[in-house]
Amino acid sequence: MSGGDVEAYGTVPEADASADGAAHPAGTAPAGQGRTKPWTVRQSRTVLRDRWLHVQADAVEDARGNLLDPYYTLHGPNWVSVAALTEDDRLVLVRQYRHGLAASSLELPAGAIDPGDADPVAAGRRELLEETGHAAREWRLVSSLSPNTALHRNTCHTVLALGAHRVAEPALEPGEDITVELHPWREVVAGLRAGVLPQAMHVAGLLIALEAAGRLRFEAL
Repeated sequence: MSGGDVEAYGTVPEADASADGAAHPAGTAPAGQGRTKPWTVRQSRTVLRDRWLHVQADAVEDARGNLLDPYYTLHGPNWVSVAALTEDDRLVLVRQYRHGLAASSLELPAGAIDPGDADPVAAGRRELLEETGHAAREWRLVSSLSPNTALHRNTCHTVLALGAHRVAEPALEPGEDITVELHPWREVVAGLRAGVLPQAMHVAGLLIALEAAGRLRFEAL
């Protein structure tokens, strides 16, 4: 974003700029837009911690001096999802029961990045093979986004896999009752408004991946 046509207004104090003008972590404020003052953490306590989830309750003071206590944040491993296209332009998708949704869900192959994974691409290779039995000839990291900027402290990465092809049987973990489905990508995109992929992070990652693959083009009308 160039910021040339951006209009911003409000009463929230802005952060003090550092010597190079960067008063925030890279990527947290678009160029040309105001950068609000970070909240001050007065106290932190752990509410729940297990293998998958760490719930933290903070007492925080916002930019206008208001005390918010508790303010919950969710910590956990970073995630990776894989937009895998076969040579005939079909998406490799998985259908499985999701207890949070309490229903079956069609999704991109995805999972948590393990400590042994070298990077998101390596994690994507592993997840695609484990969940679908597919490999691919070309891999590329196309996005790294926050699942929910208000609550989540982890990152959801999307990896594009081109030339996906089946090489093995899936190796499923407990809780993974998965059916592998191959869908033409145009049909999937046409069904997004109707909720064919109910996982919002997968919708965002898929669209970015399809643009990176040269299948879609984002243009202003």
